[in-house]
Amino acid sequence: MASSFEKYQKRRLISSYFSVVLSISLVLFLLGLLGLLVLNTKKVADHFKEKIALTIYLKDSAKEVEITQLKQSLALAEYTKSAEFISKEEAAEEHGETIGENFMEFLGYNPLQNSIDVYLLADYVSSAKLEEITNEISTKDFVEEIVYDKPLIALLNDNVKKISFWVLVISAIFTLIAVLLINSSIRLSVYAKRFTIKTMQMVGATKKFIRRPFIWKSVRLGILGSILAMIGMAVVLYFLDKNFTELQLVEDKVLLTALFAFIFLMGVFITWISTFFATQRFLNLRTDELYY
Repeated sequence: MASSFEKYQKRRLISSYFSVVLSISLVLFLLGLLGLLVLNTKKVADHFKEKIALTIYLKDSAKEVEITQLKQSLALAEYTKSAEFISKEEAAEEHGETIGENFMEFLGYNPLQNSIDVYLLADYVSSAKLEEITNEISTKDFVEEIVYDKPLIALLNDNVKKISFWVLVISAIFTLIAVLLINSSIRLSVYAKRFTIKTMQMVGATKKFIRRPFIWKSVRLGILGSILAMIGMAVVLYFLDKNFTELQLVEDKVLLTALFAFIFLMGVFITWISTFFATQRFLNLRTDELYY
């Protein structure tokens, strides 16, 4: 009878430990994913910014040497990511493919112009800086017009600021939730052993002596939960990097290492501090208060 009761108690204990590890790993995993989002918010925003082209239309009277010099100067400019010359013939062919017919057969001539598409570095994709760049390039006599999507750039910059702000707010809230959830799991685990704690105290064990095994057990569970969370994060990061290689999510090894270290330390710290206060609470209770 005693043997079956001991087995039952052991199963309950294992189940309790499993639920604690699972809750820790899930919460830290979600916190880690949010951390990845925070770290890569700017990178994702920069990726979209650098897809916006500044198109420079050239006059038909522009000489080849002038076009070549302009393209080279643009390619070497501090604000340029890449510059591509598109001849009027190439533009006509691309436009014909888009609309599905050869419009030059109706017109009898090619109305399009030679142009240079300039893709800027993300830090220069703002209304003020683009205005400065266009004013500088417009001084060239052979430049007909400079076009870029002003409403899109203004909207993009505005949304990036809003998204960055709310991501930080959500991160702070989620960190608090993570602490509270892990703390609740640890407190429930300690609560199940409140009579053991009080018995040890009644036979003369010091508070420090009683707390130590509980804290070490919880810290080990926290380490295990952290490791499982980091494995999950690594798997997600691998698939994201494989499918979105242009974002270069694993390029910054230092930041990723810091994030993984943060998740690990969070698992250890929260379990330690939660167990400390949970055991302290039951140590300070009277025996009759343990039943409530």
